Amino acid sequence: MSETATTPLGALLGKAQRSGGAVLLPYMTAGLPGPETSLDMFRAMADAGADGFEVGIPYSDPLMDGPTIHEAGLRALDAGTSLDGALRLLEAVVTTTGKPSVVMTYVNPVLRVGVGEFAKRAAAAGASGVILADLPAEEADHFQAAFADAGLGLVLFVAPTTGDERLAAVAAAQPLFLYGVAELGVTGERTDASSRAGELAARVRAVTDVPLVLGVGISTPDHAAQAAAVADGVIVGSALVRRVLDAPDAPSAASSLHQAVADLAAAVHSTRS
Repeated sequence: MSETATTPLGALLGKAQRSGGAVLLPYMTAGLPGPETSLDMFRAMADAGADGFEVGIPYSDPLMDGPTIHEAGLRALDAGTSLDGALRLLEAVVTTTGKPSVVMTYVNPVLRVGVGEFAKRAAAAGASGVILADLPAEEADHFQAAFADAGLGLVLFVAPTTGDERLAAVAAAQPLFLYGVAELGVTGERTDASSRAGELAARVRAVTDVPLVLGVGISTPDHAAQAAAVADGVIVGSALVRRVLDAPDAPSAASSLHQAVADLAAAVHSTRS
């Protein structure tokens, strides 16, 4: 395990590895459906069985994300959610639910406030780590050092198209976890489960014991169960964000999220031995 296993999320993933199970880490955009009701979405998911969270900082140009999360980000920004507001929400999520969380954003917002300053703010808010969706592994050293100084882990990406040499190099950087891209392309809902996630997981297992969390395109309990069978964690994003976007009000959104996450958690946790 990496040194960042000492973070709350690292410890959770380590426990999943030792038990042969997997954890569910739902994604939700901070500030959705509104700044005053966003925490309710995370409470609903925690009550339904989520093991931790990926908290997205809304950003106007999310290159990795598809139309659903893009729309969510724009709504949150229009409602007044700022970087500081998102980090305040993260702190409330961690404190209120007791669930470990990572914060997800892009390189530009981090550079605007300074890498070290961002790391301090994220750590103060209770984050276990940071996902920078557009950060190449070759340029990660400076960010990773600053995050490590603040007690945070950095998450790095691998995909079915990642070559063996590069995969080994990314794993050797000892990220908090490897974010395995289950389906190529931007984030979004898919009809069919990934046909390449199992192969990717086997290749990761062959070179490292860094935890593997699968995401992108995982949309249904069946998808989640198949991912959990080969990974240490599962991230579901767009399928949950869509429920919030489509709900007529915040209580309806929370209720819809609770049901969806309960079904996903049952599927993911069924893999535990």
